[in-house]
Amino acid sequence: MATTPAPGEGPVRPVSVSLHEGTIAALRERTGKRGMSAYVEALIQRQLERERLRELIEEAEAEHGPADREAVEAKRAILRGGKADSAYAIPESTRRDSTTRSRG
Repeated sequence: MATTPAPGEGPVRPVSVSLHEGTIAALRERTGKRGMSAYVEALIQRQLERERLRELIEEAEAEHGPADREAVEAKRAILRGGKADSAYAIPESTRRDSTTRSRG
């Protein structure tokens, strides 16, 4: 029995979708007439990834409880190029100093 290809894999097939006129105009302005399919494909793949990530987070929270919001905000600040300020400092219990890091 054949398996279903993952998003972004397998042959490309035309499909019909209905979009609002304003959405189509904005899409054409951004992509040109010939780039619409690739743009929509990328958007759909990104949305599918976001939905799967949300599902994984929900599964992890069901098993382990909710994430520590302060720790999440501290890591977000780091990812955004900032430093974690005192309001969102990484909790002492989750820090690893340079002497405990594995060197590999």
